[in-house]
Amino acid sequence: MGRISTLVLIGFGAFFVALAPLLKFWAAGQIVSAPANQFGISRLEAKGAQYFSLQDLKVLTGDLDIIVTTRGDVKEASADRVVWDEATVVNDVTNSRPLVDVTERRSAFNRYSGLGVNCCGASIQKAPVTLEGQIYKFPFDVEKKTYKVFNATAHKAFDATFVREDTVNGLPVYVFEQDVPPTKTDTRTAPANVLGITGTTGDVQVDRWYDGKTTFWVEPVTGSPVRQEVQRHEVLKTQDGVERSAAFVGTAKMTEQTVNELVAKAEDGKNQINLLRNTIPLALVAVGVVLVLAGIVLGRRRPVR
Repeated sequence: MGRISTLVLIGFGAFFVALAPLLKFWAAGQIVSAPANQFGISRLEAKGAQYFSLQDLKVLTGDLDIIVTTRGDVKEASADRVVWDEATVVNDVTNSRPLVDVTERRSAFNRYSGLGVNCCGASIQKAPVTLEGQIYKFPFDVEKKTYKVFNATAHKAFDATFVREDTVNGLPVYVFEQDVPPTKTDTRTAPANVLGITGTTGDVQVDRWYDGKTTFWVEPVTGSPVRQEVQRHEVLKTQDGVERSAAFVGTAKMTEQTVNELVAKAEDGKNQINLLRNTIPLALVAVGVVLVLAGIVLGRRRPVR
């Protein structure tokens, strides 16, 4: 009976010791991932922004309230991917103009690495789009290097370069900056007189050009952005390359409430990862060693006559 107890103790101890590195280096990465049932609302503000109002047929200047809602499509999720739908609504607070812009986006990405996956009807404004680079999040264990990040306005991925370390609400973060060069995003027609073109009647063809800079504050363990700032510069140009009007010029920043919520969520995810990678494996090793030693000690004890 004593020999059986010794073997059981040593067996369980060895099992716990062997389980610790498996949990630390593999299982933790499989357990912690982007959620399939995502639901979140983020708000941004663009103070003093300029935009071309279709209602007024002129450029207005005002403070904009930007509401971004993301919702996961659970039915389309799989073991390694998630699918999120996003709706962005822009309201002009200053001029009492609701819904000055509404955009829809559907994205699929790897739930662990954050890289785009081309499936499941990925689209922007219902038009199919080819996804590449990071979508919504950076990978777990972010490095101080350059990542390709998808830009929904330009419909392409561009470099996001590590620039510095920082803190947001006391949370250590990495800061990345992405510069998007002038990119034509749309072509449409507009009345010549609205664009200030003289000597021409009727409609003329104009191209919408976008360039901008996005700054990401990213919690490095989870890869979750906790603050974001977008400098957008969009103009309308006629076919001769002459800039005729602003389309959207402004800087959008996340509200403090949104930042606070994202920081709390990132801290929770970071704590879960540290628990799975460090606390539990160390506890398993400690318990395993104690059980092995107890088994050895029990095995060496001589029976008392």
